[in-house]
Amino acid sequence: MKLKKKRLTSARIIIGGFMGVILIGAFLLMLPISSKSGAVTPFINALFTSTSAVCVTGLVVYDTATHWTWFGQFVILLLIQIGGMGVVTIALSLTMLSGRKIGLLQRATMQDSISAPRMGGIIKMLRFILKGVFLLEALGALAMTFVFIPMFGWIQGIWFSIFHSISAFCNAGFDLMGVYEPFSSVTYFAGNPIINITIMCLIVLGGIGFFVWHDIVKYKNHFRKYSLQSKVVLCMTFCLIVLPSIYFYFFDFASIHSVSERIFMSLFQSVTARTAGFNTANFGKMSQTGIMVMILLMLIGGSPGSTAGGMKTTTFAVMLANLVGIFQKGKAHLFRRRIEETTVRSASAIFMLYITLFISAAMIISRVEGLSILDCMFETSSAVATVGCTMGITPHLMSISKAILIALMYFGRVGALTLPFALARSDRYVNSLPEESIVVG
Repeated sequence: MKLKKKRLTSARIIIGGFMGVILIGAFLLMLPISSKSGAVTPFINALFTSTSAVCVTGLVVYDTATHWTWFGQFVILLLIQIGGMGVVTIALSLTMLSGRKIGLLQRATMQDSISAPRMGGIIKMLRFILKGVFLLEALGALAMTFVFIPMFGWIQGIWFSIFHSISAFCNAGFDLMGVYEPFSSVTYFAGNPIINITIMCLIVLGGIGFFVWHDIVKYKNHFRKYSLQSKVVLCMTFCLIVLPSIYFYFFDFASIHSVSERIFMSLFQSVTARTAGFNTANFGKMSQTGIMVMILLMLIGGSPGSTAGGMKTTTFAVMLANLVGIFQKGKAHLFRRRIEETTVRSASAIFMLYITLFISAAMIISRVEGLSILDCMFETSSAVATVGCTMGITPHLMSISKAILIALMYFGRVGALTLPFALARSDRYVNSLPEESIVVG
């Protein structure tokens, strides 16, 4: 027992927790009560849907509105909430509510789960997260009731508002708009200001990270007092929303005559690619350059300690800082602060893992399915970055391709380095070897 306790690391608890919730969700979605046809949903499709919900991805093999019953939709929404906040966060919240003490291992696991810089004050931070999450989701749902209640009536309108608010804040991308057209996402509301602004705000607030919230609440408009992480996250988020939006406005959506709709569509696609999965545009009609911009945005994703996936804005910022530092023959630095060497190494490892997985998976799926490599790259980047945007090929894939996407979604949600850390052991032999230089570049 003592040996097992020693082997039970934070990384293993996180990957085990997510796997357990995914399997329970898959079992519930297989039940006849979950599907409108009353038939048992095949295991691979139930597992795919459960993984997509827990990993807050949004890729689907069935249209959420037309295939699943209210029970099935509720299970999916519950999985999204658990996955968005994190299995560990939910578990510790229940432990705290029951009045039980939270031990050192649990605190360390929580620290790793939300990418906290230190263990001190982790319980106070947990309370802050819970209050913030439910307040923002409630406000988002309230705003959308002004559109959905007049359209669908009180009961369905409130349900649609709650579902889309949680899905947007958790950056999940699941929607119920299949009542208009299956797999249509929110294209019906491309020019609706309430739906566009509410969903975009929820996506951004969910994707910037809980510790950025804390700095904003604590220091308000005193930007200089923010932590380095908050400064990097906010600046990168601003640039990654504005610059792609300008490109989309002048190129991919230049044929749209309504200026307001063109602005909303440009902003929405820029925001949703980081990593929400909703869409107000038909990706199949976008240019190949526009698709590549979307792929890059999806791979970068959101920020650490958030509901978003991807390699993270901070990883991309550190890689850029390291590049500039090499050209200047100095150290990587941001906002007059040097970046630790271990951080640079971790960023490089995460970058290589994401690039390797998304490209190799796309090549395999393209070969197996006989599909365009660009379409497959879009789908695999969406899966590994837990985005959910799709070219529409996912429902038609064979089981082996679905299994690849399931693995990518799971890897993307538990964290790029969590899985390797959980499986790896320290190699003292390698650490003791003598150094020798090698020419690169």
